[in-house]
Amino acid sequence: MRSFSRTAGAAIVGADAQLVDVQISIAGLEEGGDPSFRIVGLPDSALREGRERIRSAVIHGQWPWPWRPMTVNLAPAAARKSGAGLDLAIALGVLAGQGALGEADLRRTLCIGELTLDGAVLPVRGVLAAAEAARCAKLERAFVPSRNVAEAAAVGGLAVYPVGHLRDAVDHLRGHAPLRAHKEPPWSPQSRAGVESAVRGQPFAVQAAWVAAAGGHNLLMVGPPGCGKTLLAREVAALMPPLTKSESLACSRIHSVAGLLAGGLLRERPFRAPHHTTSLAGLVGGGSVPRPGEVSLAHGGVLFLDEMVEFARASLEALRQPIEDGKLTLARAAGTASFPARVLLVAACNPCPCGWHGVGDRCRCARTARERYSARLSGPLRDRFDLHVGLQPVDPAVLVGGPQQPPYGAGAVAAARALQEARHARGHAEGPWNARIPARHLLAAAAATGEAETHLVRYARLRGLSGRGIHRVLRVARTLADLRESESVEVADIDLALGLRAS
Repeated sequence: MRSFSRTAGAAIVGADAQLVDVQISIAGLEEGGDPSFRIVGLPDSALREGRERIRSAVIHGQWPWPWRPMTVNLAPAAARKSGAGLDLAIALGVLAGQGALGEADLRRTLCIGELTLDGAVLPVRGVLAAAEAARCAKLERAFVPSRNVAEAAAVGGLAVYPVGHLRDAVDHLRGHAPLRAHKEPPWSPQSRAGVESAVRGQPFAVQAAWVAAAGGHNLLMVGPPGCGKTLLAREVAALMPPLTKSESLACSRIHSVAGLLAGGLLRERPFRAPHHTTSLAGLVGGGSVPRPGEVSLAHGGVLFLDEMVEFARASLEALRQPIEDGKLTLARAAGTASFPARVLLVAACNPCPCGWHGVGDRCRCARTARERYSARLSGPLRDRFDLHVGLQPVDPAVLVGGPQQPPYGAGAVAAARALQEARHARGHAEGPWNARIPARHLLAAAAATGEAETHLVRYARLRGLSGRGIHRVLRVARTLADLRESESVEVADIDLALGLRAS
């Protein structure tokens, strides 16, 4: 008589997971035939090779192997499955089909993990996303690799059992050695804030860093080597508020899919600083099976592009859409994958190839060389930055002096964020950052005085400011008013917003 069993696994699709119904059919003794072991349902090569891992792990555990024709179907059959994360689900399904697990019912159990030849369970990518999918599908429990248990337990609503070896899961299901469910860890975010700033001098650029952190505004810094651009980029990350639990889950899911998550959820905002030799796929994501790039790994935090003009032109232009939309969609022959990419972009570059233009007479670059260097950043890409700040070398006496007085009070960024969240709750923004206020709500959200509006219109006509430029000035002015805890945008806010964009 043919035996049939089912377990539940998961396959990664972009930054999310799709549950996989693992169906195992084992031919009866009377059917005989060649002892084949087939996996169908669009498995990739790693999954197909899993047949040897699974067979060896079962035999090494001294459980009987069905030397009869066996078929494993991974449903839905039309969706491609990749990686070795379904090894554990298939192995437990094979044992259940032979009655080796007693009366255990695995249909409501998520099983995820890669098997070695001797049955050890190795960590895999995307366990957090898989646990979230299992919770949404109202599964009851999950067997996950021991090194992935912290991220799976953080989801909550699911009994998560750490498995270091195939035998651990088998003994638990038989009732011989029950495993203890891993408890959901308490949430305690970390923050870089509170540490004394290392920036000395550059008061205008420091103010721009505070405005960027308070309103989520992209920041471009241009200045000679050693003037503090990298320190200021880290200052922006330090000023941002701590992660909430929901934000941490969203950020951690991406890192889990990329195989970079260790020890549970992320507890501070991501700060990613890729080298300028990073490829297009490395920066925005890609591959035959799409993986997240740096712009998605920085979701919820800061993406810092040092020496921005040295990045490949195609890579920089590919950033325009995800920076504007807050998400990235990659279309491949195997399907479409979406990754969140809501980041605060901070970029830095030198004013010329040698780096010393505008600093005394140290620059030896020809005018045409400077123009070519500056032209590496296209106009549309420059327009994605709300804040443009020029820096100059700092006097040595200032560098060795005492702490610099911050431009705002200690709680100013938190207070500004609270005002933005309240505005978002009233439906005046798509997300709690002023930089994300949609154009249709901008005039209502900005609440500029008549004098401020007149001043902005006069400047826009004089300088030929584009519609997008006007909107960005209003968004920055709104943040400046929030830092003052003011309901309305004043002329001084417009003036400073214009200066922060054109300095």
